[in-house]
Amino acid sequence: MKTLILALVLFMPGALLAAGGGDVHLDSADIDLNDEAALQRGAKYFVNYCLNCHSASYMRYQKMTALGLTEEQIEDNLMFAGDKVGGLMTIAMKPGDAEKWFGAAPPDLTLTARLRGEDWLYTYLRSFYADPSRPFGVNNVVFPSVGMPHVLWELQGVQHAVWEETTGPDGEPHKAIKGLELVEQGTMSAEEYDQAVRDMVTYLSWLGEPMQQERKRLGIWVLLFLAVFTVIAYFLKKEYWKDVH
Repeated sequence: MKTLILALVLFMPGALLAAGGGDVHLDSADIDLNDEAALQRGAKYFVNYCLNCHSASYMRYQKMTALGLTEEQIEDNLMFAGDKVGGLMTIAMKPGDAEKWFGAAPPDLTLTARLRGEDWLYTYLRSFYADPSRPFGVNNVVFPSVGMPHVLWELQGVQHAVWEETTGPDGEPHKAIKGLELVEQGTMSAEEYDQAVRDMVTYLSWLGEPMQQERKRLGIWVLLFLAVFTVIAYFLKKEYWKDVH
């Protein structure tokens, strides 16, 4: 029992961090995994902006036929390095080079949505702001001291942090981010960029578990079966034990 309690105590902070953690407000991603068009757009954004540095090595390109795409469409629009359509979504960058350039190898993104959560990803991709003190010139409200550039900055534009003075738990004054202000417009409007991020998060959620919609549909039938079976089992038990006193 003590071991179980200790394991829960050690696990909970990590789980909270994975879900977003801290006092940062997470906006609702409000994704729809039944929206095939959003999944296709998300796949396009992911391949064009993420797959250069981040791999999705537990997924094959061919699996995207489940999104309503043909193998020819996948090869023509989502594959640029001569890979086979049945191959894994890997990258050419070596881990050693990645550590040299970025300080750490960019993580594989196959299961990121399951680890972090859709709301965390949606808020994170919209929370970059200019910070000249950082190696890539940007920081992030959700992930402070982030070690990656803002690869979507051309779409979103440039944001500056709006700071305010607050009093910390120690009673000392501290600077905290009150909000973000768009100072340079990107190629998309704010609404268009939010939708693009939502599409990408939708795809990342699907990427982490392509069968989750089928699992949910089957789950309903399983629960209905168990409910009916419970009633049958109850009356069967009464019949077996009616003469036992």
